[in-house]
Amino acid sequence: MSFQAYLDKIEEKTGKTPQQLLDEAKLKGFGKSTKASEVLTWLKDEYELGRGHGMALFHVIKNGSKISSKHVGSGKVHNDASDTLILTGKNKS
Repeated sequence: MSFQAYLDKIEEKTGKTPQQLLDEAKLKGFGKSTKASEVLTWLKDEYELGRGHGMALFHVIKNGSKISSKHVGSGKVHNDASDTLILTGKNKS
């Protein structure tokens, strides 16, 4: 599954765009120094998201919307079309 596909699935499961969840995370005080376990617990408790989806959002909390270009056009499991993730919603690409 591509990185973007994880974020798109998060939107389907929660009804919130990745950006809305990032804004919520910020209000909770989550940032670059937050531990993954804190984010994973929040997402599991409030949205019933599993580890894979939680880690995708955690990566964005820590690193922003850019991902490694090694996955762009790789044709491998985590193949993405771009090194910039769409956070505004899956239908707004």
